[in-house]
Amino acid sequence: MGRLTTHVLDAAHGRPGSAIAIELYRVEGAQLQLLGRTQTNADGRCAAPLLEGTAFTTGTYQLQFAVGDYYRALGVALPEPAFLDVIVLRFGVADSAQHYHVPLLVSPYSYSTYRGS
Repeated sequence: MGRLTTHVLDAAHGRPGSAIAIELYRVEGAQLQLLGRTQTNADGRCAAPLLEGTAFTTGTYQLQFAVGDYYRALGVALPEPAFLDVIVLRFGVADSAQHYHVPLLVSPYSYSTYRGS
């Protein structure tokens, strides 16, 4: 059964990114359809898959991670506006029977992602 998962690692502090707000959208042309909101746990992961089963279909999706709020809550001095405030990852799902894992490695001034397993 296919599913979509994510997790966040805080490269600046060498630990999971906990309590980071995440929004998931389906992209339809120029329109965004909000599918859900969640937050990372102490391990930087979400308690459940973001999508799975019949709710997980082929198409284009967008994840938004509120990393500026996360670093502000930690007391990190960020410029105003922050260089990275909300990180937007737009990606395609070609085979909804597979597991798509989209991790985020973040610091206040950089990020990277990849399709994980």
